[in-house]
Amino acid sequence: MLVALPAAIAFGVTIFAALGGTYAAYGALAGILGAAALGLVASALGGTNRLITAPCAPAAAVLSAFAIEQIQRGTPAESILLLLTVLGLAAGLLQLLFGLLGLGRLIKYMPYPVVSGYLSAVGFIIIGSQLPKLLGTPNGLSLWRALITPEQWQWQGIVVGAVTALVMVFAQRVTKLVPAAILALLAGVLTYFGLSIFDANLMQLAGNTLVVGSLDGGSGGLGFVDGLLERWNGVRQLSVAQLSNMIMPALTLAVLLSIDTLKTCVVLDALTRSRHNSNRELVGQGMGNMASSLIGGLPGAGTMGATLVNMSSGAQTKLSGLIEGVLVLVAFLALGSLIAWVPVAALAAILTVIGVRMIDRTCLHFLKSRSTILDFAVIAAVVGVALLFSLIAASAVGIGLAILLFIREQIGGNVVRRKSYGNQTFSKCVRLHAERDILEKHGDSAVIYELQGSLFFGTTDQLYSALESELKSRKYVILDMRRVQSVDVTATHMLEQVKSRLAEQQGFLIFSRLPSKLPSGQDMQEYFDTVGLVQSQSQVKVFGDLDEALEWVEDRIISEATLSYVDESLLDLHEIAIFEGRKAETMAALEACMEKRRVKKGETIFVSGDSGDELFLIRRGAVRIVLPLNDRQNIHLSTFGRGNFFGEMAFLDGASRSADAMAHNDVELFVLPRKNFDKLATEHKVLALNLLEGIASELATRLRYANAQMRSLET
Repeated sequence: MLVALPAAIAFGVTIFAALGGTYAAYGALAGILGAAALGLVASALGGTNRLITAPCAPAAAVLSAFAIEQIQRGTPAESILLLLTVLGLAAGLLQLLFGLLGLGRLIKYMPYPVVSGYLSAVGFIIIGSQLPKLLGTPNGLSLWRALITPEQWQWQGIVVGAVTALVMVFAQRVTKLVPAAILALLAGVLTYFGLSIFDANLMQLAGNTLVVGSLDGGSGGLGFVDGLLERWNGVRQLSVAQLSNMIMPALTLAVLLSIDTLKTCVVLDALTRSRHNSNRELVGQGMGNMASSLIGGLPGAGTMGATLVNMSSGAQTKLSGLIEGVLVLVAFLALGSLIAWVPVAALAAILTVIGVRMIDRTCLHFLKSRSTILDFAVIAAVVGVALLFSLIAASAVGIGLAILLFIREQIGGNVVRRKSYGNQTFSKCVRLHAERDILEKHGDSAVIYELQGSLFFGTTDQLYSALESELKSRKYVILDMRRVQSVDVTATHMLEQVKSRLAEQQGFLIFSRLPSKLPSGQDMQEYFDTVGLVQSQSQVKVFGDLDEALEWVEDRIISEATLSYVDESLLDLHEIAIFEGRKAETMAALEACMEKRRVKKGETIFVSGDSGDELFLIRRGAVRIVLPLNDRQNIHLSTFGRGNFFGEMAFLDGASRSADAMAHNDVELFVLPRKNFDKLATEHKVLALNLLEGIASELATRLRYANAQMRSLET
């Protein structure tokens, strides 16, 4: 209360003083009523612990700018009062809708340069509106007119303002027990009464422009109430044109108040390790601003200064906000007569210091780097538009620049995370030597792109430029979509063009790992099906895993090279790769130690943790090796096809199995138990040694390929 109340009075005087007469006093009362209503209603409905809601600088800036604009149009003062009340009510209603529609997250994540520009502009506007009051010039005098007419300055106001500003700036260096605003206001009041010793006219309340004046306007407290009732009776007389002209000011006010509140909530979360509900808070703020406007008070927001003081005072719950509202009412009832003697210059000095603090001076550091110059330009543009035109126009510029910032961020990043070729990146299918030779020679007919970020109109050209050079010489284009965040129609149309060009040369566009749920909630494959990109019997393939896509492409490349890979005839032992070139009698001795085994598709050959010392050689079919993580998830390690072997680790060291082996299709195996091999080794030492050398050689080859893939990932 001690922080919020002086500022609320100052904001009210700032807005209403431009109307002349006794309206400055009405402004003070409007500030008090606003602080009370917001404290009671917003705190009760918002739900953010420790948050203090009160009239704030953005509200003062927008409302005072609106009031001055209406004065320049020749609108009567009473009509302006009505429009200000309706404006506050409309802004509260918009905040309520923001919360109900779940827009709290969107407002909270508005780009920093735009928010900085808004708040800095508000700071400049506050300073500009308060300087005439600091100089003691008559109400309604513009900043420029005040500066060029020193004969209208009143030295008493200058002295009071200077003392107040100095105390406001340096008070916290002396003590933190009492808020700086209270000490500054007290210093200003004491200075004023001190000057009255030399000027007796300062002790006259009637017609004294240096003080707020009587809060009831000299009507025994009925002036404000009667005026409020008349205002609401005049709502029916507002024209459609008048109401339509208030849409943008109301939207600007609602957005600024929401940003100010949610910014304070974010800081509060960081300090208290809590998490606020943005949408609920906007509902509470909207209801509070509507309640405040209904009783003639000012709209407001969750304020940083008052909230931090509240937290440092030991507040823990939202009850502290309710207490603040009650204490404001008590202070008004007990000290209402004294508020009339508050010097206008003192309030102006407090607001000027607040305005200076709102200006984001750290943004000057953005000029030091080329990468942040554009961010500074955004801030400068918002500030410039606000000062040259209005905050209403600045709001439109801010929204436009926010969109441009997003597009710049998306375009600035590289949508292609990594690129490799089919002779650099291989599937987990363990190939025979001859097959690997083919892939090394012809694998570059496939190109693999790992994509990231958003595929939309801003990045479409970048991606197409990357693909275009490859379409002339590549038959298979694999797009790994795992890290893609969104896809729009423009990007889809570009992919359709890529598909058509590949189809002309009998090539394929291949997608892997299409996200089932993008951040927007969209299913990418479902979207591709809807727009017709993925169709049956087309040159587009979709795989759930990059390894599956690579394996499919490798199979086609090997098949096209007329290898016998697709031959599924049963292999004899001498046809197994590691036994090529061995003598028939040697193979006969070795085969005598072997067992033959059939495993149906999907059946388990062994599981992790099993004891076993058998070496398996594949005569027909394929076997998948997977590492189980839990009951529902496992990692595909490798696939072994016809002519390959697996299970060599347990065969060599006798330890338990470290992974699962399952038949990918119907499998025919040679099985060599370790005990049979040991018996063979005593009789045929050279044969046993050759077998071990063959295993070692193949393992070395596999390791080399793994190393090559790791190097390709680095590049």
